[in-house]
Amino acid sequence: MVEIQDDAGPERARLLELARASRASLASLSAMLGRNPSYLQQFVRKGSPRRLEERDRQRLAEFFGVPETELGAPGRGFPRGSAEEFLAVPRLPLDASAGPGAVGSEEISLDSFRFSRRWLREMGLEGADLSAIRVEGDSMEPVLRSGDEIFVDRNKRAGEGIHVVRIGDALHVKQVQASAPDRIKLVSANEAYPPIELARGEVEVIGRVVWKGGRI
Repeated sequence: MVEIQDDAGPERARLLELARASRASLASLSAMLGRNPSYLQQFVRKGSPRRLEERDRQRLAEFFGVPETELGAPGRGFPRGSAEEFLAVPRLPLDASAGPGAVGSEEISLDSFRFSRRWLREMGLEGADLSAIRVEGDSMEPVLRSGDEIFVDRNKRAGEGIHVVRIGDALHVKQVQASAPDRIKLVSANEAYPPIELARGEVEVIGRVVWKGGRI
């Protein structure tokens, strides 16, 4: 658990509160800003830097959909905007296994993440059909770790890349590669797990993994 000093400025406590509410780690938020993974943790815990740079503050305000004043802007606010300017990404009560395989249950939204459409455009995710699910297992380490939340774009089912796939009743997250005609190869990032080659008819590609976030 990240702790902050008793005399911490309200913007530091507010940032930690927003990160926890959105289930985004400080490390993943730092990476979003193009900073080293400990940047926001140092800001929250030690007050270094004392104030967020304007560019970083604006990006975080857009991500969380809050006024910049909540993150330390001197007397200026980021307009909250209408509900149409934000997109709720449903979080499904399923695990995409990076291991032996997780059995998928009925896809009913458990919760949701809320993102500004502007941030989604900047991330190249405008028009994506997104669902959020959790990674379970270690076969995709170090790219994806157990407990990471991932966004899956259901509009991107073709081509190579990291995808969530269904084999029978089980969900897997794997690197998908073309193989022989009518064959598909599923590759793990962790070399301890050998590739799996199957007929295309045995694999349902759910969508491509386009974003990740997780605890530190």
